[in-house]
Amino acid sequence: MSKGWTGCLIVVGVLALVLLIAGGSLVGTYNSLVARNEQVTNSWAQVQNVLQRRADLIPNLVETVKGYASHEKEVFERVAEARGRLAGASTPAEAAAANAGLTSALGRLLAIAENYPTLKANENFIRLQDELAGTENRIAVERMRYNEAVRAFNTSIKRFPANLVAGFFRFGEREYFEAEKDAQQVPKVKF
Repeated sequence: MSKGWTGCLIVVGVLALVLLIAGGSLVGTYNSLVARNEQVTNSWAQVQNVLQRRADLIPNLVETVKGYASHEKEVFERVAEARGRLAGASTPAEAAAANAGLTSALGRLLAIAENYPTLKANENFIRLQDELAGTENRIAVERMRYNEAVRAFNTSIKRFPANLVAGFFRFGEREYFEAEKDAQQVPKVKF
């Protein structure tokens, strides 16, 4: 073989190796983005799961309180309305807004219970209140996990060279599950 031919084979071999490494990097980056995107989707499903658990507990709690405070119709309607908005929420922003409304309505419902000592002593009410408190803790944990997954995903699609792959395959930022601005204020309860 001549030196020219050998040099050409070396160049082709080096180019093939560079293309193989670049292709492997591209595939690895794409797979990493897919995995992070799926983690965000899974975390969101968990948030929806615990929000649904909460929504499932509410009718039992409302019925228990209704037995003692049937004249508080407006509060029961607000709880039902807020629960319906939460069930219909499809994005984290909609769910956050609906969740804030439901939290406020539940606060009013539980405040009503304070005026009925026999209700506060009712075993069913106490059990439901404990389950609701546990569910609220689960919601907080799952929201935190979801937001951590969103942070990791959003960070990864902004880093070079993953941002090039993300742009090419149309991976967009995911939104955080943020509390409504009004959620920082204590709900006002009127009787």
